[in-house]
Amino acid sequence: MKRSIIAALIFSAMLGASAFAQVRQTKDQILFYTADWHGDRFPDGRPKVPDDLLRRALTVSIEDIWDFLRSRGYENQFEGDWRALHIDKPFAGRALTTQYMPARPDIARAEAAEGKAEGRIAWELNNSWPIKELTEGDVYVADGYGKIFEGTLIGSNLGNGIAAHTHSGFVFYGGIRDEAENREISNFNGFYKGYDPSAWRQEQLMCINCPIRIGHAVVLPGDLVIANAQGVIFVPAILAEEAVSSAEFTNLMDAYNFELNREGKNGGQFEGGWDANKFAGFKRWVDAHPDQLKMARDEFEKIYAERLDEATHHHP
Repeated sequence: MKRSIIAALIFSAMLGASAFAQVRQTKDQILFYTADWHGDRFPDGRPKVPDDLLRRALTVSIEDIWDFLRSRGYENQFEGDWRALHIDKPFAGRALTTQYMPARPDIARAEAAEGKAEGRIAWELNNSWPIKELTEGDVYVADGYGKIFEGTLIGSNLGNGIAAHTHSGFVFYGGIRDEAENREISNFNGFYKGYDPSAWRQEQLMCINCPIRIGHAVVLPGDLVIANAQGVIFVPAILAEEAVSSAEFTNLMDAYNFELNREGKNGGQFEGGWDANKFAGFKRWVDAHPDQLKMARDEFEKIYAERLDEATHHHP
């Protein structure tokens, strides 16, 4: 009797594993952490930041995004000190997150059973699983806990797979191999903590689309990822539009101020002096340079009014 009960429990557990995947987070779990997002979503539940915003994000500075996020209470969104396939080529996309841990046999057996039940081809090598989940415009963001030797999450084969799915790239808090070959892949970039010729070993995937830590930063699935020579910043989807617009506005202010400095019209106010007269001059300058305006005009007017009010009332 005991054996039949045990067999029934095992069978039920196997059915449960196939019906309720443990590695891939469910849509309800993603909705739980991203409940404040009210825009479009992917079928898996991730917030879908608009494509136009991904393009605009390529021209803003890390500092301006960082300043904005800190003003909203998000102080743990940046990580620096990276190695890159193309450090001089910025890229941006929507985060698909994964977490890795050191291997443990019982966890590995459970995950292998899940992969087999789901019909995954490489159910024993689950570092390939997240790649199948990627869509165009995604960035594959992985917490590899800084492991480099035998922590090489991809080689050139998986690199080609990421490129084909995303036309973007990856951010790994860990290592890669086949660095030279990955550099030759078209429409592909990646930031990682180190290179090593060793193969991936004694490491396992723990979750897909869960909250993760990348160095000093906290990342949720669907976050806007901006990577450039200065580092990587992860912008919550709920703030992505506002953060990019704010950074674009600051870029415009800087461009105007730089021109005043070059022409010797700023006096000693090389950085400041933003009173009502200077803001009025700035607005006239923007009107004369419409090609510089990336955001919608109504968004510019909204931020202009806020900055003017802050400068003239809160910081006399």
